Amino acid sequence: MSERKPGRILLSVQGFEPKKWQDLLSAGHEVVLSPGGEADAIDYAVVWKHEHGLLAKLPGLKAIFSIGAGVDHVLSDPDLPDVPVVRVVASNLTQHMVDYVVWRVTDHHRQGIFYRSEQARGNWRDRTQPPSPDVSVGILGLGELGRAAAKALIAIGYDVKGWTRTPRTVDGVETFSGDEGLTPFLNATDILVVLLPHTPATEGIVDYELLSRLRRDNGLGGACLINAGRGKLQKEADILRALDDGTLKEASLDVFETEPLPRLSPLWSHPRVFVTPHAAATSDATHLVPLMLEQMARLERGEPLQNVVDRAAGY
Repeated sequence: MSERKPGRILLSVQGFEPKKWQDLLSAGHEVVLSPGGEADAIDYAVVWKHEHGLLAKLPGLKAIFSIGAGVDHVLSDPDLPDVPVVRVVASNLTQHMVDYVVWRVTDHHRQGIFYRSEQARGNWRDRTQPPSPDVSVGILGLGELGRAAAKALIAIGYDVKGWTRTPRTVDGVETFSGDEGLTPFLNATDILVVLLPHTPATEGIVDYELLSRLRRDNGLGGACLINAGRGKLQKEADILRALDDGTLKEASLDVFETEPLPRLSPLWSHPRVFVTPHAAATSDATHLVPLMLEQMARLERGEPLQNVVDRAAGY
């Protein structure tokens, strides 16, 4: 057996080129893309949709770091070893999400889909638009990203409400919680922003029944949906049904049940759906790797890790 090298990192990612992550992680650490014959020498794993069972083969593993804000891709591994899973909390990632949410909220508020359609037809036609204080934006999930989005929306005048699984207080936000608070929250929401984590309790929560409880009698001409959380939160057949029968006016979807979104999905061509390719808050190695390295340094100094995932809660 070779001599153990403290701080060795396994980088296991799918869906994008790992070189930039590998180069930045290599500052003071040895980085490998496969454990090879020295699985016992791996101290840390940095992952995105890793092969299930891979991490269980690393007996010296101290911590697992998710490249993205979500950790369901980690927790879904049935053989996940009993070591801390650390989620990303970075100002850069948060700002990307805030930018996306503000963009999509204001676009739905200011009738962007309508005006783009009219432009394509050469029509000079206006549509009444309420002022932002008369538009209620409901954020489903008030974690790090949800709270930051709420703050930005409040700053530009929107009436912001929020729902969480357990009671939570957020400055400037009317909050609701638990099963008993969900219906009042939805009934008072014109534009629903979904930023929940994916857990067994939240899977498929955005269904026809939930969408039918949104407020449709409003100055926007109907209820709007924005999902920038996780694709498994939504039932796409239900979203299409709600769009087609008028339960839902418009939708902006950045995440999907299957990714990439299949080419034959009717969401691509639906006239009242805005599709982006899971790009609301793209992970940037330049900003995220230094935070991971600092966390590893903390652990090596005997200090506690930050932003450790509660496995029971799923986030």
